[in-house]
Formats: sequence, C-alpha cells, structure tokens
Amino acid sequence: MENRVVITGRVGDPPETRFTPAGIPISRFTLRHESQQVEAGMCRTAQCQVEVLVTGAELQPALAQLESDCRVRVDGFLSRASSRSTRLVVHAREIRVEDVGPAT
Repeated sequence: MENRVVITGRVGDPPETRFTPAGIPISRFTLRHESQQVEAGMCRTAQCQVEVLVTGAELQPALAQLESDCRVRVDGFLSRASSRSTRLVVHAREIRVEDVGPAT
C-alpha cells in the first residue's frame, strides 16, 4: 500500500524538540499550507494547517534552519500522532527549506 505526502507551506512556530529516554530526538512543528487546486473542473483555494513530526537525528540539521514563516517542503507519510491517538500528522522523511523569512 502507498502512503506518501508532499506538501509545501510556511512554518508556524519553530520546531520544539524533546528526547526519548533512549536519547532519540522527536521534534514537532506546524505547517500552514495555502494553494489553488482544481477540483471538478473548478479552481478552489485549499487551506490547511498540519502538524509535522520528525523522529531521529537525520533531519535535525534541516530543523535547525526553520524559523517562523519560512517556506518549506516536507516529504513524508501520514500516521497517527501516537499509539494512543487517532489524530493524523505528517511524519517527515525529508525537509527542504525553500526560503527563510516572512512572505512578501
């Protein structure tokens, strides 16, 4: 089965990081997305705010670049926020900073 999400948007608050008892970093940040999409032959505005979860050290250098309102591209998959939650979040596999600073 396939489960892949690619979304671009602007960072809400900068990432918050905590560490598991084993020392593994777990970071979270909010991504605000707005785009124009065609649905049923009509153009519509798509807006959403999603939580992005980053587990492990591999993406920590990219996270260190994130500031509020910078534009990023996240490639990952959807899953529950935790084993006890039904809330969906994007689990990041790749984060690319597209620009830093507020929108103009």
